Amino acid sequence: MSKIPLVDLGAQQAEIADEVRAGLDEVFAATAFIGGPAVGRFEAAYSAFSQVSHTIGVANGTDALELALRAAGVRAGGEVIIPANTFIATAEAASRIGAVPVLVDVDPVHLLMDPDAVRAAVGPRTEAIVPVHLFGQVAPVEEIGKIAADAGVPMIEDAAQSQGATRNGRAAGSFGLAAGTSFYPGKNLGAAGDAGAVTTSDADIARTVRVLSAHGSAVKYQHEAIGMNSRLDTVQAVVLEAKLRRLEGWNDARRAAAARYGELLAGVDGVRVPVSAEGNQDVWHLYVVQVDDRDRVLRELNDAGIGAGIHYPTPVHLTGAYGGLGLGVGAFQVTEAAALRILSLPMYPHLTVAQQERVAEQLRTSVG
Repeated sequence: MSKIPLVDLGAQQAEIADEVRAGLDEVFAATAFIGGPAVGRFEAAYSAFSQVSHTIGVANGTDALELALRAAGVRAGGEVIIPANTFIATAEAASRIGAVPVLVDVDPVHLLMDPDAVRAAVGPRTEAIVPVHLFGQVAPVEEIGKIAADAGVPMIEDAAQSQGATRNGRAAGSFGLAAGTSFYPGKNLGAAGDAGAVTTSDADIARTVRVLSAHGSAVKYQHEAIGMNSRLDTVQAVVLEAKLRRLEGWNDARRAAAARYGELLAGVDGVRVPVSAEGNQDVWHLYVVQVDDRDRVLRELNDAGIGAGIHYPTPVHLTGAYGGLGLGVGAFQVTEAAALRILSLPMYPHLTVAQQERVAEQLRTSVG
């Protein structure tokens, strides 16, 4: 029996292959390897797609978050509030500045940053609040944004998993002072390698990010700040251009697949399916169910040729990297409980009805 992957990048590549090949021929013919025309075209197109004024392409999503935080004025020793339920890169972006990640728990329904926990965590050293749009959802940015505004600090979005998601008609990555996103290959909008971007509608933030990402230089050999080398590769821009033209349709296909999973798994004892928050139009970067005895269920799915996974098995505060925060088991009960039960099912635009039926059948068997 054929395997069902967690993500099928080959199907995406087949769809864009001719277009990418033509774009790469153009890049190599012009030898426009750094900051070529494809980068500018993609930045403009992604700004329009994300409902912002500026997109600055960078090397990866972690750099994007770090640059957004730096441009917003986060300093060494400052505190950055982030959810405990996120990929470690969200915390790393703060740590790389010398700032202190302050973790907070998430709500039990959507596993997104809990505004009440944020409110309780704000203090005199808070310099930014970073909601994470996890799994293709948009976090409750209205309430979190108000908390940030009342505290006089910026809200910086982690939009790495939410390209195309909206909340009340407004695009993820357009709510805060700035947002960092990732174009890691498996994202809804994925490059053929590492890539990322900062989005913002603030011209000063955009300029600062662009300067910091180019060794602190706006003019060659004139360095106004200590920056870094983090640029969107022109080859990756070609791939992203081609995929961006198809992203809306691909996201629609993900929504249809999510709805189908909901129907196939409705009423299955032992399986808790995800639901969208009111006002959200999710893009289902991941389709995450919750089950008891998750590790056994995962093994049985994998043994049956189904590429299920876990996002994420170890909360940030329980990793060795952040042991120094002094937060042990029990610090964030919702996040920790979810980490034992979450299970990501195959989700990608080219997922077929037959594949989903097979996934659902095996899941029903495993939890029964």
